[in-house]
Amino acid sequence: MNIEVVYGHADRQSLLSVEIDENQSIEDAIKKSGILELYEEIDLNVNKVGIFGKISKLSSTLKQGDRVEIYRPLIADPKEVRRRREAEGKKMKKGGGEQDDKAATK
Repeated sequence: MNIEVVYGHADRQSLLSVEIDENQSIEDAIKKSGILELYEEIDLNVNKVGIFGKISKLSSTLKQGDRVEIYRPLIADPKEVRRRREAEGKKMKKGGGEQDDKAATK
């Protein structure tokens, strides 16, 4: 079976095609891909993993064509950032970002 293993770092990304046997797990595919050697900061005990954007366990079995994704930890919790902005009296525009005071008065 052919699958992909992907990881994105702030300054570079990798998408690796891997040929694996049937009934192989996400962990098996990650190890076989060699991505752990390319990105020493990946720790499978810390980093979450998923298939096509859905969080999965390392023991999950893969199917032909799956894309295994390794996720970096969030730098800041989006909910906490919104709470802090609200406490400071800042408003958010649709789509995020700071609202311009001139636009707010129009």
